[in-house]
Amino acid sequence: MLDLFVRTQAAVFGNASSIHWAGREAKKHLEKARNSIAARTGRRPSEVIFTSGGSEADNLALTAARNGRIIVSRIEHPAVLRPAANAELIDVSPDGVIDLASLDRALETPAALVSVMAVNNETGVIQPIAEVIARAHARGALVHVDAVQAAGRIPLPLDADLISLSGHKLGAPKGVGALLGRTRVHLQPLIVGGAQERGMRAGTEPVAHAVALAAALDRALDHDDTARLRALQARLEAGLTAIEGVTIVGAKSPRVANTTLAAFTGIEAETLLHALDLEGIAASSGSACSSGSVEPSPVLLAMGMSRAQALSAVRFSTGWASTEADVDAVIAVLPRLVARARM
Repeated sequence: MLDLFVRTQAAVFGNASSIHWAGREAKKHLEKARNSIAARTGRRPSEVIFTSGGSEADNLALTAARNGRIIVSRIEHPAVLRPAANAELIDVSPDGVIDLASLDRALETPAALVSVMAVNNETGVIQPIAEVIARAHARGALVHVDAVQAAGRIPLPLDADLISLSGHKLGAPKGVGALLGRTRVHLQPLIVGGAQERGMRAGTEPVAHAVALAAALDRALDHDDTARLRALQARLEAGLTAIEGVTIVGAKSPRVANTTLAAFTGIEAETLLHALDLEGIAASSGSACSSGSVEPSPVLLAMGMSRAQALSAVRFSTGWASTEADVDAVIAVLPRLVARARM
């Protein structure tokens, strides 16, 4: 990617849709990236559509329903829930796993599309995607899987009809993603104009970003960091649960190794997040600020948590650069910060 950005020769800066020699050179890089992603995900190159990220990929995937009935889980990312506002919702357990019986009931009425994420972005809980795909396909419905949090952490659900990816979750830059489809799935473009991406997404292709996405996906699939991250997660969660009134959300469910969501009884997450930030620790919450008031995470409410519990949840994430020293730094300051926040 850097080579394509830094070098100034027209040969690497051409428009991939142009027929001149500079355009052909750019096209070569773009299609090499597309072919690479296709090979790693069991797709044909023509089934890989580059997007601006996971949200656009999710939005585009939902057009496969073609105004038909859509079924989604209650814990989907807003990039699915908002454009599918009239969808039927699947219930989830208190441990954050979708209720397959609820899905079966929803599928008793014909549906065009079922959309369920592989890994929840707040809790890290892994969903039973193989069962979802089998049940939906048996009823004639297409399946879209938001795999933004799953790629590089658990095997991709290659049997899904549509899969969303996001570059920055893999180490590529922000601003690039992909929707992996199937030839038989008919989509309706969200951005119209030119004929780029086989008519599915108009606009000059971001060649350097596409190259970065392909390289990042290769790296993520070839270098399994799960064991190291799982050890960091266990170290972190041991420190968290040693603090009175702290529970790990979704602890009884299978989770990815890089995500821990902890609920802090008697504390609002925003207070703790500001305190952590002052210590140089970047964490987050699922809460959202709307019109000056903080609203609890819909994901946690769907899991049956009270408003106060949901507002107390803080997410800690690790990645390729995280170390034991980083985890120990969090554990060292948390008891003091929690005690102060509860005063």
